[in-house]
Amino acid sequence: MKRKNNPVINFIKETDLYLFFLCVLASAFGLVMVLSATKYSIEDGSRFSRDFIVMLAAVAGGIILSVIISSLDYQIFTKLWPVIAAVCLLLMIALFKWGTGPTARSDVHTWLKFGPISFQPSEIVKIGFIITYSVHLERLKYKINNIFSIIQLGIHALIPTGLVAITGDMGSSLVFIVIAAVMLYIAGVHWGYFAGVFALAAAASPLIWTYGLKQLQKNRILALIYPDLYPNEIYQQMRGINAIGAGGFTGQGLFHGAYTQAGAIPEGKNDMIFAVIGEELGLVGCTAALLILVLISLRMVSTGKKSLEQSTNLICCGMAAMIAGQMLINIGMCLKLLPVVGITLPFFSSGGSSNLCVYIGIGLVLSIYRHNCDPGANNLKLYNSFN
Repeated sequence: MKRKNNPVINFIKETDLYLFFLCVLASAFGLVMVLSATKYSIEDGSRFSRDFIVMLAAVAGGIILSVIISSLDYQIFTKLWPVIAAVCLLLMIALFKWGTGPTARSDVHTWLKFGPISFQPSEIVKIGFIITYSVHLERLKYKINNIFSIIQLGIHALIPTGLVAITGDMGSSLVFIVIAAVMLYIAGVHWGYFAGVFALAAAASPLIWTYGLKQLQKNRILALIYPDLYPNEIYQQMRGINAIGAGGFTGQGLFHGAYTQAGAIPEGKNDMIFAVIGEELGLVGCTAALLILVLISLRMVSTGKKSLEQSTNLICCGMAAMIAGQMLINIGMCLKLLPVVGITLPFFSSGGSSNLCVYIGIGLVLSIYRHNCDPGANNLKLYNSFN
């Protein structure tokens, strides 16, 4: 008698369990650290902070969404690229009328509020940009190094990057630049174009400094060079790096960090969560967090290389660039190597929007693994033949 196939077992077998469990592990790690970072603020009679509860709900919802998206054919999303582009554009435009920001920053409009719920559109726009950019690059693959193609792709990348920067979210605008650069490189754009853009940006840097940056942004950059002259701007980073230094090799112990438990690390639950990890779990904990994020990024790149189309490779590499880019910018900020720009550490920082949206992207990569991936193939030769 022939045994019937179990759809649940088949679904599990077709899922990239390695990537899935790495992401869940990262979120579990992050939840524990956010719980510790917010322990001092828990109200009497409560077991958990609001930030922890919001993050837990976002992670749970994100995992469910990623499973649902992975069961769908990724082509549903690539074929709907005009709709995705329009929705992303409308979300960013809506910020200029209804966007809100921190109380002390009237110039920032990065959040949309729906009653008690706040949502940061730039997080979902990152995923939308990866999808639309992959389709654009796919359509131009045979003439990718034509100057008119480069101009089109440049405008495409500048629209979301510029809109996000204007709303005051400089951290996310940098991530868009990283994503675009990686996807252009993977698509086969000649290195000369990258050199040209770099030279142009260097030549325009005086104008960018004078007219493109707000005074607070300038002060945060100058604070890295002259910390004594800008004590307010460097305060957050000094507290963070002192906490990391106090953690040593093995840390002061979970829920026992002196800075963390005193609430002395500004934004310790989100932008500076790496400092919390460093203080309480030491170099060992920081290395473990970095290793998980690197493995997630490499796994997505591997999925892209084994996929059967250029667009799917670009989506996977774009997602990997988003994770790796945010990781490098966030940790560079925590280590006082980069100015404060307000960017989360993927999977680890608190925040509903970032945690929910990153799992939407993971679901897309899992869909590609399920529907467009030959585990035994390596498509580098195939893609090189396009250029």
